[in-house]
Amino acid sequence: MTIRLPDKVDKIIKALCGAGYEAYAVGGCTRDSIMGLEPEDWDVTTSALPQQVKEVFGGYRVVETGIKHGTVTVVADGMPIEITTYRIDGEYADNRHPSEVRFTRTLREDLSRRDFTMNAICFNPESGITDEFGGISDIQKKCVRCIGEPSERFNEDALRILRALRFASVLGFKIEKRTAEAIHLCRQLLKNIAAERISAEFNKLIIGDGAGEVLLEYRDVFAVFIPEIKPMFDFDQRNYHHYLDVWRHTVKVVENSEANKVSRLAALFHDIGKPAVFTLDENGVGHFKGHAKQSEITARNVLNRLRCDGATISEVCSLVLHHDDDITPSRPLLKRWLGRYGETGLRRLIDLKRADNLAQSEEWRDRLTTLAECEKIIDEIIADDECFSLKSLAVNGRDLMALGIPAGARIGEILNELLSAVLDGKLENEKSTLLKYAEELK
Repeated sequence: MTIRLPDKVDKIIKALCGAGYEAYAVGGCTRDSIMGLEPEDWDVTTSALPQQVKEVFGGYRVVETGIKHGTVTVVADGMPIEITTYRIDGEYADNRHPSEVRFTRTLREDLSRRDFTMNAICFNPESGITDEFGGISDIQKKCVRCIGEPSERFNEDALRILRALRFASVLGFKIEKRTAEAIHLCRQLLKNIAAERISAEFNKLIIGDGAGEVLLEYRDVFAVFIPEIKPMFDFDQRNYHHYLDVWRHTVKVVENSEANKVSRLAALFHDIGKPAVFTLDENGVGHFKGHAKQSEITARNVLNRLRCDGATISEVCSLVLHHDDDITPSRPLLKRWLGRYGETGLRRLIDLKRADNLAQSEEWRDRLTTLAECEKIIDEIIADDECFSLKSLAVNGRDLMALGIPAGARIGEILNELLSAVLDGKLENEKSTLLKYAEELK
């Protein structure tokens, strides 16, 4: 087994070795290479001290990205490569960062501080692969396993808990028994991790093919930083439309949704407000009136707390708020939906509604045909470049002012009236036709 290094990485390693030091590609880049995946970036570990690395690469741009912890970044022909000195970490007082590091000349000592066996595989073009902890075997077995004692690794850096779950979700791996037990045992340590870091890992996790299985098996872990999901656990919906409790239904919707961050987050939160609005009628049937609005409020609170960006919050909350709205295969109505949410937003809403319907009782999956008809009409509207927004209207504000209509609110009112007439099929989206009608309106 061998690994093909990019020329720039190969050059960096050979330069260090040529200067009398050890150097290896290490971490996610070697893991991904062994799995046949394209690494996103390349990291190098070396016996050279940071100052010695800087001396070797005196002709390069060198950035002291983490000099305190032995890391410098060498920019080789525009490619940033992190180079870290072999080290032993000191105490992790904050469950995230070592308070100090001690450099070592021993590769094994450096590797033993890392998180998982599959991330401790090294490669040098001369000596080949170094696998001190059985990482290749674990990759072959599709297993996430901590190096050494799992609880110690998680106490050192609690974010490793979410990294393990992310690898399980994205790579389709199983988490080894002792590592899984430690994840449940140490889950409260996540309270010590910055919201931005949690959000970054969780957003990667939730788009994985194995996200559903991980959400079910480790729901207690996710409840540490999203406690609002706890009421969903085992909540019987008492409704003939549903054969699953609220949490299991939600996980099914996540699994059925497109694998992008916005769609998956909307699926996760679409019914989070159900337990809060639950009522029983005289026949013992459960109802959730107003759950979409309650879910939107809760989702917004969670996403803000997790420091998500504004665009993501807006898109996710819009989908959650409207996931229960009726969308009918009417061309004028679909044009209005398109004008309101855009093509991407409307397609995501339809995807969420389909995923939701697929997670309901089989005899009530009646919306699937209607949604497919809607998608067919949307395809036609887009293919024919039909007008569905002010942006695609054949006239604009300047055209109306040229008719003598003064600038101001009336311009917007007339443009919207023209758009409505086009959407309803009363007028063609043709400039002269629209201007003639605008003359009548002014």
